[in-house]
Amino acid sequence: MIMNKLFYPAVFHKAEEGGFWVEFPDIPECFTQGEDMQKAYEMAVEALGLSLSTMEDAKETLPKASAPEEIETGTGFLVVIEFDMMEYRRKHCSRAVKKTLSIPEWLNEAAVRENLNFSKVLQEALMVRLGISH
Repeated sequence: MIMNKLFYPAVFHKAEEGGFWVEFPDIPECFTQGEDMQKAYEMAVEALGLSLSTMEDAKETLPKASAPEEIETGTGFLVVIEFDMMEYRRKHCSRAVKKTLSIPEWLNEAAVRENLNFSKVLQEALMVRLGISH
């Protein structure tokens, strides 16, 4: 089963020029900003996604999220960011990848008779096997 939903605390700070800047205590290299609270939150989700997917691609262990009560906010305030790794991957990594596979001839003939779309069937089966919802 693939873990989809992740929750990381973020500290939002009012920016002098207006809007907010955001930092993630568990991911020190992850910063972003937004002109208002909504944009700052949206940008925080995207920045978190970029950082986590980059770590995952590099086969690094994702950092454990700190408990919100352990976070020092200074002059900022705490917001827990919900991040869906699978949704991020669907949005940013959905180009088709060609795969070569082998199946028994009798199974191929039966599927062809039924006009099955092999790519669609394989995608659906992989999602079921991985516990990923459509």
